[in-house]
Amino acid sequence: MTVNSWVRVIAGLFIMLSLTLAHVNGQINISQMSWLWFTAFVGANLFQSGFSKFCPMDTILKKVGVKEAGSA
Repeated sequence: MTVNSWVRVIAGLFIMLSLTLAHVNGQINISQMSWLWFTAFVGANLFQSGFSKFCPMDTILKKVGVKEAGSA
């Protein structure tokens, strides 16, 4: 795995871990629908993209014409 992949995995893990810890401590209630589910979705996508190399945002940005790093 590359450094970029590890950054995605660790960032996703930290997002999901922080949501879990806040829920366990009673600071947030993730059993009800809220914007925190969007945060969990972003964290899960970061985590999985580190392993699978598939990122929905990469696909969206490429379709709207954003160039990749290193391309002229």
